[in-house]
Formats: sequence, C-alpha cells, structure tokens
Amino acid sequence: MSLEYAIEYPCEMRRLYGEQTLRALGRAGSLVSQIVNMTLKNDRPPSEESVRFTTELSEELEISEQVAEYCRTRCPAHVEQNFDYESYESGEDEFDREDAQDHGLSPPQGASRGETIGCLGRIRYPIEARFERFLADRAQLLSDTMSQEQWPNLFLIMVDPESPFDGEVTKELRRVTTPEGLRFFEMRTPISLARKTAKLTTDNLFDLLAGFAASDDGVSGYQRELPVMALSDYAEFLEALLINGLTARERTRLHNQGSTYAQFVRFTRAVRLAELLGVRLLMD
Repeated sequence: MSLEYAIEYPCEMRRLYGEQTLRALGRAGSLVSQIVNMTLKNDRPPSEESVRFTTELSEELEISEQVAEYCRTRCPAHVEQNFDYESYESGEDEFDREDAQDHGLSPPQGASRGETIGCLGRIRYPIEARFERFLADRAQLLSDTMSQEQWPNLFLIMVDPESPFDGEVTKELRRVTTPEGLRFFEMRTPISLARKTAKLTTDNLFDLLAGFAASDDGVSGYQRELPVMALSDYAEFLEALLINGLTARERTRLHNQGSTYAQFVRFTRAVRLAELLGVRLLMD
C-alpha cells in the first residue's frame, strides 16, 4: 500500500499516454524495483514467483523504460534531475559532508534514488513509528523556538479552532488492518504536542499532508491534490519540518534509519518542483 503522487506537468509522454496509463507504468516499474532491491539485499537468486511476475510485466516495463528515457533527458518535472536538497546549503560546509561519509553515514550503495518515471512518486505504508516521533519532535521544536508570527502559514491554520485538519481521517486509518495484516501506521495512537500546540497531535499533521479533494472530481485517476495556490505553503511547512536546520550528516542518518523519511523528503522536493512549474501535485 502506498500514497502515490504525480507532478501534473503537460509533457509529451503525459499527452501521449494519459495520466492513468503513466501511473500504471510507474507502479509496474516500482514493483519490479522492489523485487530487485530485495533480491540484492538478501543476496540470493530471485524466486520463481518473482521471475514470473516480472515476465508478466515485461510489456509495461518496456514502455516504462521508453518513457523514463524521455523523463531523464527532456522533462523539467523529473524530481531527481531538477531539484535536490542534498546540494550544499547555507551553514553547511564540505567538512560536515565528509565527516558523515567517514562515519559510515552515506546512503547505502544501490539504494533507490527515485522513480522510473521521474514526475511520479509514492510514500509506502506503514508510516514508520520512528519517523512519526521525529515529525512530532520537529513540530514541537518549531512551535517552541519560533514566535507565532514566524510560524509557517500551515502551522497557523492547524492551530486555528476552525481548521479543517481535525485529524479524524488519520484516526480512522490507524484502526485499519487489512486481511493480509498490513497497516497504514505502525503507531496505533498519535503523539500529542504540548504548550502552544497542546491541542494538536500527529493525526492533525498527517491530515494536513493528505491534501485536498481533487478539483476535477478524480477524472485524472487521483482523488486528492495540492492545488497550485497551496504549493508554496506546503513546501515551506515540509521544509521546516524535514530539512531546515539539519546538517548533511543528520539527514543521512535519518535516511539510513528507515525509508519513510527519505520518501517524505522526495515528496517535499516534488511539491517544491510543482510550485516552480506552476502545476498541481496529484495524490491518491
């Protein structure tokens, strides 16, 4: 299970195949990448089931690779090719980056750097408990160390008594366990914030991150979206929680501790890139 998203940039491939076909191609590529990564991680030959599954997807994978070649070389909506928080930032120097490498904190060799189709992405469930605790700590730090006038706009909206992000949707998702034993969140109860944000929990945060109902009633195949007018506020808020004030070494450690942090950082990059391109970010 995963939250899938797409930068709705009107490229030639999107016009040629349509949103729903691109999504299916991206999903096929992602599934096969998972199989390959698991095979490499376990250091053993792929199972017969994996080989059969990959063979059945051969036609989709061939088309997907053709689309991917266009993405890598010609599309400004390719996240990895066009936007990266890993470049040097103010307050961070080369020594800090080399220090992270010296202590074995570089991303693992062979780790996925993104999607086959670069304008697409996904955040896989369950949301890791470690990441949820990190998110709560960062939100609390932000509220404790900044005056309310300095808070990101979305933080101000969340603490408003009339906020639409009441946490109820996430609360329901926490209760769900599929017949296969899969869950949306590792944590069964949310983390409560304190002091100026005492009325908030991580349920409110995840409700906010789920965006809004699609303005086209889901015609694209995606039921949620971040509209263009909201992208700047979402990018500011996500960067405040996930990026700002963290050194390269700290970010690398977070990447190595689990997968959810890296997936949300890529989502943040996609939000910022969609804003720069002036297009919606579709979600489902």
